[in-house]
Amino acid sequence: MTVLGTRPGVRAESTTVDPRRSRWSVLALLCFSLLLIAVDATVLHIAVPALTAALEPSAVELLWIIDVYSLVVAPLLVTFGTLGDRYGKRRFVLAGYVVFGVASLSAAFAGTPLTLIASRALLGVGGAMIMPATLSIIRQVFTDRRERAIALGVWSAVAAGGAAVGPLVGGVLVEHFWWGAVFLINVPLLVVALPLAVRLLPESPGDPGHRWDAPSAVLSILGILFLAFGLKEAGHGATLGLLPAIVILLAGAGLLVWFTSRQRRLAHPLLDIGLFAQRGFAVGVLCVLLSVFALVGLELMLAQYLQLVLGDSPLRAGVRMLPLMVAAIAGGLCAAHILQRLGLRATMAGGLALAGLSLAPTIAWGTEQHPLMLCLCFAGIGFGVEVALLAASDTIMASAPESRAGGAAAIEETAYELGAGLGVAVLGTITTIVYAPSVGTVPGVEPHAMGQARESLASAAHVAGKVGGPAGGALMEAARAAFVTALHSTVLVSVVLLGVTALTAVLLLPRRASRRA
Repeated sequence: MTVLGTRPGVRAESTTVDPRRSRWSVLALLCFSLLLIAVDATVLHIAVPALTAALEPSAVELLWIIDVYSLVVAPLLVTFGTLGDRYGKRRFVLAGYVVFGVASLSAAFAGTPLTLIASRALLGVGGAMIMPATLSIIRQVFTDRRERAIALGVWSAVAAGGAAVGPLVGGVLVEHFWWGAVFLINVPLLVVALPLAVRLLPESPGDPGHRWDAPSAVLSILGILFLAFGLKEAGHGATLGLLPAIVILLAGAGLLVWFTSRQRRLAHPLLDIGLFAQRGFAVGVLCVLLSVFALVGLELMLAQYLQLVLGDSPLRAGVRMLPLMVAAIAGGLCAAHILQRLGLRATMAGGLALAGLSLAPTIAWGTEQHPLMLCLCFAGIGFGVEVALLAASDTIMASAPESRAGGAAAIEETAYELGAGLGVAVLGTITTIVYAPSVGTVPGVEPHAMGQARESLASAAHVAGKVGGPAGGALMEAARAAFVTALHSTVLVSVVLLGVTALTAVLLLPRRASRRA
C-alpha cells in the first residue's frame, strides 16, 4: 500500500524539529496514526453480529456502515494530499486527529444505523486528512537515504498489518465490552497523540501556488458514492426500487466519466490519468484494486461465517483469522526477495493464483468445522495477496517517470481504498441477493419477523433469539444454510476475478519491470 508522496515542483518545507534527535519519534507517531486508520477499515467485521442486535440495520444500511469509511477515504486521499501541499501537511494531520476523534466518539454511542453511517463517513474524512501526509513527512524528516529506507520499511509493515489486525482488535473489544468500544478506544489514544503531534511534527508552510481543482474533487467524491449507492439499492431495492437505483448507478458512472475527461483536459490534473497509457501501470493498478476487493470483501463474509455459522465467539473468530494477518506480514517481508528471484510477471500472477487457490476449498464447505483447512486457507490468502500487492506496487512505480511518481502513488493508494470499499459493496450485495430468497419461510415465524431475518444472517440470529424455541432454532438453521450458499457465490466471484487478473498479468506484463523510474 502506497500513500501519496511529495509532488514535484513543491518548494522545500522548513522544519522546527531537529531531525537528528526527533526523527524516530516522528516515525513512531506517524506509524501510530497510520495504524489507527488502517485498523478502522476492518475492525467492524467481527462486530457485525453484536452491532446488528443493537441497532437492527437493514442489509443495505449494514453494508454502508461497513464500507462508507473506505468509500469516503478513496476519493478524498488525493484531494487532501493536494491541499496539504498547498496549505501545509502538519495542519491537516492535526485537524485530522480532531475530526477522527470526534467521529470515533459519535460512532461509539450511535443510536441508529443512519447516525453510525454518518459517523463512519466522518471517520473517513479524518483518515483521508491524515493518511496522505504520513509518507511525505517521513521523506521530509529522514534526509539520510539509508535511514529513510528503514523508516519506509517500518511504515510499509504497519500499512500491511493494520487492516489484517483489525478483526482481532475488534474481537477482543466486542468480547469484553460492547460493539461501540471498537470506536471509543480511538478517543484516549488520540487525546495522547494530539499534543505529541503538536510538539513533534515539523512545520510545513506549504506552497500557495500549488494548484487544486475543486470541481474534480466534487466529481470524484459524488461519482464513487453514487455508484456504490446505486449498486447496493439495485441489489436490494428495498428503499427506492430498482429503476431509481439504476438511474443513480448510471449517474455515478457518468460523473466518473466526466471526472476522467476533465483530468485529460487540465494542465494540472487532480489525478494523473495519462499514466494509464503505460500498460504495466494499468495492470498494476488493476491488480491492487481487485486484490484488495477480494481480500476485504471476503474478510467480512468469513468473519460472519465463523461467528454465526460455526458458532465462534468474537474473540475466537478474531484469533482464527490471525493466520491471515501473520501471513500478510510474512508476504510483505518475503515479497521483495521473491520478486528478485522470480521476476515481476511470475510474482504478481503467482500471488494472485495462490490467493485464488486458497479460496477455492471454501466453495465445498457447509456448516461443519474445518479448523486446519481454514487456517491454511487464511494463510494462503494473506500471503498471496500481499506478494501480489508488492509486485503491483513495483510495476506501478517502475512504469511511471520519476517526475510523475507522486501522481502514480496517489492512484495506487486510491485504488487500494476503492478496492476495499467496492469489495464490501459488491460482494455484500451478491450475498444479499443470494441469501434473502434462500432463507425461505419457517413455520411458526411471523411474516414480519421473516422479512427481518432475510436482511442478513446477523439479523436472522437476532430474530431467532427473540422467537426462541423450535421455531427459532429452525429459523437459524435455514439462515445458516442460506448464508453458506451466498458465501459460495461470493467466493466463486472472487476466485474468477483473481484468476482473470493473474491471467492478465501473465499476458500483458514483461517478465521483469523496467527500472527507468
